[in-house]
Amino acid sequence: MAVETVVATPGVDDPWLNAQRQFDAAADVLHLDPGIRAILREPQRELSVNFPVRMDDGSVEVFRGYRVQHNVNRGPAKGGIRFHPQVTLNEVRALSMWMTWKCAVAGIPFGGAKGGVIVDPGRLSRDELERLTRRYATEISLLIGADRDIPAPDVNTTPQVMAWIMDTVSMSEGYSIPAVVTGKPLSVGGSEGRNAATGRGCAMVAHRVCGRLGLDPHRLTVAVQGFGNVGSIAATLMAEDGFSIRAVSDAFGGIHSEGALDIPALVEHTRRTGSVVGFPGTRAVSNAELLELPVDVLVPAALESQITAANAGRVRATLVLEGANGPTTPDAEEILVRRGATVVPDIVTNAGGVIVSYFEWVQDLQSFFWTGSEINDRLERILTRAFDSSWDASERLGVPLRLGAYAVAVQRVADATRDRGIFP
Repeated sequence: MAVETVVATPGVDDPWLNAQRQFDAAADVLHLDPGIRAILREPQRELSVNFPVRMDDGSVEVFRGYRVQHNVNRGPAKGGIRFHPQVTLNEVRALSMWMTWKCAVAGIPFGGAKGGVIVDPGRLSRDELERLTRRYATEISLLIGADRDIPAPDVNTTPQVMAWIMDTVSMSEGYSIPAVVTGKPLSVGGSEGRNAATGRGCAMVAHRVCGRLGLDPHRLTVAVQGFGNVGSIAATLMAEDGFSIRAVSDAFGGIHSEGALDIPALVEHTRRTGSVVGFPGTRAVSNAELLELPVDVLVPAALESQITAANAGRVRATLVLEGANGPTTPDAEEILVRRGATVVPDIVTNAGGVIVSYFEWVQDLQSFFWTGSEINDRLERILTRAFDSSWDASERLGVPLRLGAYAVAVQRVADATRDRGIFP
């Protein structure tokens, strides 16, 4: 069978062009050296692979995958792997760049990477998914390693997928290498708190930004686009903090309630039915409609380029917490900021996942593990520091919060690039 191919049409919502545009804005504010600017504007390495997988019926399908390393000047590359039919090279490039800035603003010693396979995992059996994962891991083993490039879960990948990758790499070396991936099951070196880390981080940032803006969470209504791992955990913890969650959505549709949703009951409904759709006492809304609901806080926690110039003018939330990577395009953000909205960027809001991945990597390397409460305490300290440094830079430079966060991150990577020099 031919390789499944998705070709992105370059344009205003192309994630790679958006990522470069965001970087350019930060480089302008920092008056970045032209040589360093040229280095940081492009990925350092890109690997494209086409690989066969034997299906359950005996046929063979060929799939296309990518692994991109944007920058490794501050340490090994770090970034997730996604399995999705709409994966493109430009998307993976953008995600790898965003990971560089995310690690830098959090102050953890990683560079940015990302990987993806063009596939709809929902149409694969478990055995087919395992064979695809192991073959893809073998193909990208040229780049990955505990001291080189450490993958993690992303869209449609799970702790089980990470365990298969860890086992594949370990079998080729002849001994177990748990630190080659993070987000693994606890049984093979995973960390307490990793599964909930990104959503927990979103909730922590929500609480922190309310403090800075003088807002009472108990008086704020919230819509969450994407009720997967990140969105469901963020909604659960935000509800516990007093936020009123009024709307959520997933890949199948969304729901809206005039009163606060019972999030634990909704989680159980989703577990039982496979979707938020049909939850009693709610009306149906689309993912697009959810973004425009009359709420105070919007948490886009699905995919990139959801809030664009085409719909930003209809977004009524005054606080946007980017639970997903790149959900707001630059043009859309300009519209939101002009009308007074605060956009907390992805590289801060969803950094909880990579922070706890860092903890997992450190624990694997030293074979000494921390408790869940220790993990959460360390997460809050690092995330608070990242948020505060971004906010302070924003105020000092007189720029929106994203540009403040980027200024912190890009300066740190630029300093490392300058200090290391250019070899030879």
